[in-house]
Order: sequence, then structure tokens, then C-alpha cells
Amino acid sequence: MKNIDVLVIGAGPSGSVAASHLANQGYKVTIVERTKFPRFVIGESLLPISMEHYMETGLLPALEAKNFEIKEGALFTRDDKDFLISFDDNFTPGWTYAWQAPRDEFDKTLADETAKKGVEILYETTLDGIDFNDNGATFSVTNANGKTDYSARFVIDSSGYGGVLAKMLEIPTHVSPTSNMATYTHFVDDTRDTFPNPMQISFDILETDLWLWVIPFNNGVTSLGFVGNKKYFGEFTAEDADVNLAFNNMFKRSKKFGERFKDKTYKFTPKVHADYMRSSERFFGNKYVLTGNTTEFLDPVFSSGVAFATTSGLTAAKLVDRELQGEKVDWQTEYVEFLEYGIDVFRTYVREWYTGDLQKIFFHVNINPLMKKQLTSVLAGYVWDKTNPFVRKHKTIINTLAQVVDIEKMKI
Repeated sequence: MKNIDVLVIGAGPSGSVAASHLANQGYKVTIVERTKFPRFVIGESLLPISMEHYMETGLLPALEAKNFEIKEGALFTRDDKDFLISFDDNFTPGWTYAWQAPRDEFDKTLADETAKKGVEILYETTLDGIDFNDNGATFSVTNANGKTDYSARFVIDSSGYGGVLAKMLEIPTHVSPTSNMATYTHFVDDTRDTFPNPMQISFDILETDLWLWVIPFNNGVTSLGFVGNKKYFGEFTAEDADVNLAFNNMFKRSKKFGERFKDKTYKFTPKVHADYMRSSERFFGNKYVLTGNTTEFLDPVFSSGVAFATTSGLTAAKLVDRELQGEKVDWQTEYVEFLEYGIDVFRTYVREWYTGDLQKIFFHVNINPLMKKQLTSVLAGYVWDKTNPFVRKHKTIINTLAQVVDIEKMKI
């Protein structure tokens, strides 16, 4: 039996950040990853808050060497109106940029750098079973080399939608009822230079409850995705659906990008997902903790997925370090309540986006500069900064401001 300090399940951003931090503290860490890297995954628009986590764990230089496309902000468009946010106009002190990057290359870079820290990464490996006790856990893994038994002092489940440990321990996972769906693909954007600002990450609002993402990468590929109410996706869900044709037809709604992306050949058949919002009923237990999408996933509209993944991964790793040193950790307060505060803030903004109230504020011609700074900080991922009223008063501030916008419009 191989003895290690920490088992991490999943080599994505959450698992890599957690494993890297623990390796930096001298722990013996093994990551079990079901797939072979590089592998495709969505979530290619990143937020500045995660840059702090890459820097703190020593992963940043390897990522910088890849020269991923810099994301300095984001452009939201509706009809003929633009709302541009710039991360250098933050209310909360922090990073002023992130990246827009293909996740296959991005995640592999993170994992490779994590391995250089001495972390054992077992790809194409499954966790067969696990038993917990007061000293940690015993488990077995299987891959092409056969079956190997391990013992670990602590387990971090960063397996994302797979929810490996959650399934093994029968932790209830709730799929939140939602009226939304998403479809996405990639294509070679070989005519991008004939259009203005071709590398600008953009969100084109086609209807209050339907929007298009445009995420250009520096490798000549652009990611496209539609997210919105299921009523717009009838062509995608028909029994004899031609998904490529349905995707093309959706572009007819976009005045801004319809011409640029017309008649393009997609790198893969557009993928379609419904009921993607989910959460775990329990985030931790005796000698284990869940991180990243294993705990909660909201909506792609503000790119919060990786931000929560790295925040939870690093936070969990620091608490694991303290517990392994014999300190009593209050996991409910220091982990669950901490994470849920930020999740709740983002949940408010997702909800108010689809009600249309947040869009009213975005496109209000006289938006207050300080309010824009405060909004920008939320969209950069700084959802734990309670000095920001858009964080502290998130449950009421958007609706209140939307009513003010409505009143001002009535006066015109």
C-alpha cells in the first residue's frame, strides 16, 4: 500500500491549485484524473480573482509563458448599444486582467506545472472505492498498470460535474430547475482581422433571456455559445434535429456577429446542455472536502466557474494544511459559509441578469462612474469584498437601481 498525505480527485484548475499549494508546503500529494490531458472542457473566459491564486501557488509563470489572449474586460452589446467594462477600473484592488484561453491547453499547463512540484498525477485512472476512518482514508485506483492500494490522511474532491466522491458517499446533488439551455462550439476564425476589435471578448444580448458569447483565442480559434430560455432551442431538441443548421439559424438573431460568423465550418458539432445549474448538499465531512463544480455551478453568463474553482481549491488546501498540522478547523464557518457568501452574490447577479434589471443598469446612458467601478469589481470575481455596496447590498441594490432607471426614462 502506498501512503500519501492528500488525495486530490481531478486535475482541473481547482485540483491543480489545491495540490500545488499542498506540495509547496511539503505534503505528498497524488491526483487521480479519469481522463487523459489535454481534454476539451468549456469555461474559457477567466476572471482576475483567479490570477491571485495562480501567483500564490507558483503556477503563474508557466501560464504566462503560453501567451494566452489577455482579457482586459468584456463588451456587452444590445441592439446598437455597448457596455464595456475594463478590469483596470476596479473598485476592489486586485488584478486588472485575466485570460481567454482554450481550456485543453490551459488545464494541461496547470497540471504539468503541478506535476513539476512533485505531485503524482495518475491520468486515465479511476477511483474504485474508498473507506474513511479517523486517520484519513484507504482506497484503490485502477489504470493501465493495474490496481494499486493507497492510504491518505485527507481527500479533496475536485472532480467537477463527475462528483466522484459525492457519488461514492451518496451526498445528495441538487439539479436546480432552470428554464435555460446552452449550445456551443469552436471554429477557425480566419477572417477575424477584417473586423474591428476582433479579439474583444463579447456578449451579444439577443433577447433579455438569450445571449451569445464570443471568445477569441490567440491560436486562431474562436469559441461561440448561445445561452438562454429553452423556448429558443426548439430546433436543437427536435427528434431529427440538425444541430449545425440550428446553430447557424441562431446567428440570424445577431446583428453584430451574424456576418462575421456566417457559413463557418465548426471544429465539432455544437454541444447542447440543459439543467446545468447544480449544487451539493454537503461540502465537507470527516477527512474530506469538495471543491469547484463539485460543490456548485451557477450559469456561464459571468464566467464564475473557474473563479469559484480556484477560490475553493486554494481555500480548502489551506484548511487541510492546518488540520493536518493538528489545528482544529471550523469547516462550516471558514469554508462553507465563506464560499456560500460569494456564490450567493453571484447568484443574485445571474438572477437579475435574466430578469433584465441588471441589463437596464448596464445600458443606462448616465451610469454613475463609481457604480460602474463597483459593478466591474463584482464581474472581476471580487465577490467577497464587503466594502463594495454591490457586494454587501447585493440582494436589493440591483432591483432598486433598475427602478431608478425606469423612473428616469419616464421623465424623458
